[in-house]
Amino acid sequence: MSETAALTVAVCQFSPTASRADNRARIAELTADAAVRGARLVVFPEYSSYFVDPMDATLVANSESLDGDFVGALQATASAHDVTIIAGLVESAGDRVRNTLVAMDAAGLRAAYRKQHLYDAFGQTESDWIEAGELGAPETLDVGGLRIAMMTCYDLRFPEVARTLVDVGADVIVVPAEWVRGPLKEHHWTTLLAARAIENTVYVVSADHPTPIGVGHSQIVDPQGVVIAGVGTAEGIAVAELTKDAVTRVREVNPVLRLRRYGVVPR
Repeated sequence: MSETAALTVAVCQFSPTASRADNRARIAELTADAAVRGARLVVFPEYSSYFVDPMDATLVANSESLDGDFVGALQATASAHDVTIIAGLVESAGDRVRNTLVAMDAAGLRAAYRKQHLYDAFGQTESDWIEAGELGAPETLDVGGLRIAMMTCYDLRFPEVARTLVDVGADVIVVPAEWVRGPLKEHHWTTLLAARAIENTVYVVSADHPTPIGVGHSQIVDPQGVVIAGVGTAEGIAVAELTKDAVTRVREVNPVLRLRRYGVVPR
């Protein structure tokens, strides 16, 4: 892997709705805009395929398989603009659903991730409708010379999730979310994004829902915890260039992964 590898990434902050067709159309529009701005990886929020607040039984009725309309539309959009897209899918799972991230390019599905830690906190009970993902070896994908790994929203509060991704070689952790608003929630969101970047010396790329449901503030954070691009509270796109060299340089001066005494040394 070249140390000079570079990847332009876009985070697209938008409000998914109960119209699956509208969501697919909006993703296509935002991807086209991001591609014009040079993005080769385009990241969308959790629940991009379908979203209702509060959650209800319509989640099951509007869930899709990994070869359904949503995934097919992502592949077509990725092909049209020569990009890789990561977005949240409400995936079918019998009488329940899974909260799934899919990474798609012109060739098809590159990787999938099913949310492991469900949002049963702050008065919410995501587990009423969602089946948690199984623990296992993380799926990753290489884009533009950087290795990409994924986690979802509430997983951000569990440092071990990010560490397992770094242990399989991740340079970039992508975090689609629907980070619900509430007291101090914006502070938690931005603090945890920076913390996961700093403690793992990786880029963290996050895409949230805008207000009034989410907190917004989708961000691209560098391996030292500095926000290098971001969106406010409304819909929008932020774009930044990520480089393998930046990860390497930070790890040379701050070799926390090599010096730690728990776990394994990443490849």
